[in-house]
Amino acid sequence: MKKIVLIEDDADLYNLVQYNLDKEGFQVVGSQTGKGALDMCRREHPDLVILDIMLPDSDGLEICKGIRANSDLANTPVIFLTARASETDRIVGLELGANDYIVKPFFVRELIARVKIHFRGDKPVSKVLRSGDLELDRARCDVRRGDEALTLTATEFRLLEFLMSRPGVVFSREQLLDAVWGHDRAVTDRTVDVYVLRLRQKIEQEGGPAFIRSVRGFGYSFNVEVPQEQLQ
Repeated sequence: MKKIVLIEDDADLYNLVQYNLDKEGFQVVGSQTGKGALDMCRREHPDLVILDIMLPDSDGLEICKGIRANSDLANTPVIFLTARASETDRIVGLELGANDYIVKPFFVRELIARVKIHFRGDKPVSKVLRSGDLELDRARCDVRRGDEALTLTATEFRLLEFLMSRPGVVFSREQLLDAVWGHDRAVTDRTVDVYVLRLRQKIEQEGGPAFIRSVRGFGYSFNVEVPQEQLQ
């Protein structure tokens, strides 16, 4: 699932765009202010950013410059949404690093089409993830260990899918909370430890491979040394 960061101060427009992106299968996180937008992008590692230029507390052009100056975000597509319609404004926006420039008012279907263009040619997301004899089927929301079907809660499934699809990447507890529980949450870092323990008890066997690796002082990662296999 592609993740999109949406920064738009108009609440009605934000909700409209978010709703339609969700309906198209995108994961949307974002804010209705520019404050902290760059930090959010650094934290979320989005596949695309939709960014208003005229924000009440920030300049979208400066946020775009910050995205392009960050090595981890430099190649992330940025689409500007703005009421600035002059040729000069468009040129400035594109020269600062935006990949697309959409003037308000606009048709939501056009925005969705332009978003999809940036993902054209991407490899389809694997529906089945395998590591050793552990198999996670995204379409069926099913997890198996060999011939045994494992019973996971929805949160346990999301946590395992997130880690399993990014083997070897170490995530902090805060990053896992944002990715699995979302920003609107009433849980603490300790919650991650509890869920990781529960997952280990369900997916790991005594004497078998440790699928989830603890990195002291940092967080958790999916063990890249377990043979990885992904199928469509």
